[in-house]
Amino acid sequence: MEERIKSNNKKSFCMSEYDTLKRVILCQPQYMTIREVINDTQEHFKHEGIHIERALEQHDEFVKTLKKNDIDVILLPYHKKYPEQVFTRDIGFTLGQTIFVANMATDVRAGEENVLKQWLEDEEISYYNLVEEQIEGGDVVIDQDTIYVGLSNRTNQKAADQLQRLLNEFQVITIPFKEKYLHLDCIFNVVSPDVALIYPHALNQKEIDLFASRYDLIEVTEEEQFQLGTNVLSIGNNRVLGLPVNKKVNKQLRDRGFEVIEVDITEIIKSGGSFRCCTLPILREG
Repeated sequence: MEERIKSNNKKSFCMSEYDTLKRVILCQPQYMTIREVINDTQEHFKHEGIHIERALEQHDEFVKTLKKNDIDVILLPYHKKYPEQVFTRDIGFTLGQTIFVANMATDVRAGEENVLKQWLEDEEISYYNLVEEQIEGGDVVIDQDTIYVGLSNRTNQKAADQLQRLLNEFQVITIPFKEKYLHLDCIFNVVSPDVALIYPHALNQKEIDLFASRYDLIEVTEEEQFQLGTNVLSIGNNRVLGLPVNKKVNKQLRDRGFEVIEVDITEIIKSGGSFRCCTLPILREG
């Protein structure tokens, strides 16, 4: 394991949510729309709709911020038939050196994974296609040799079991939570070896106790969960991208020594996802 962590001349490698981000996949929200309501955030904004021009400007600022921090940003081509393509996290995840391509659970997103596979093939990057079971990257949170897999209506127990069979050097821990919150990363996120964000009202006490035994937990309020307060993106060295409106989360992170880089993507979160949802890391350096 030590050898793998030190070897950084790879095209793909991730062992955590917080090592230094070097390469990441995004997709512009050119055709983003609320076609089928997926969570409370979308429900709230379904009649207001999404201002595409504003969403594109905010996404562009997000990309510029990543590049400013020496991160190589890949933009997948967007397609009109995929209204949620901006949320690249769900179409795959990188564990160790392997990029796993997810099996999308819903019709509205089925086919997005083919765009990723085409790019990986063009770049001659190998991947593992998880065709047997339903799993999405928003339910997969990694911390070194531990993989937390959220059990949702997008990710099932069989998928977690399959991951454990494929990755015997990792410990896969399944995390049940209230399905209305869509993905695990909407209620839980690890931002350093010692600190995690959590919205406890979506979890059972058993899982809260597990997380509390491993991390200093920053509890996100109901208001800031609605604004996806857990769904920050760690880019390494205690630097985190977060929304300016989530003042309490940002203050608690800063109080613990984090640099919070604020970027306004509030138009994009109307569709139910924030920074972590919009990014598929493929290379992090420990």
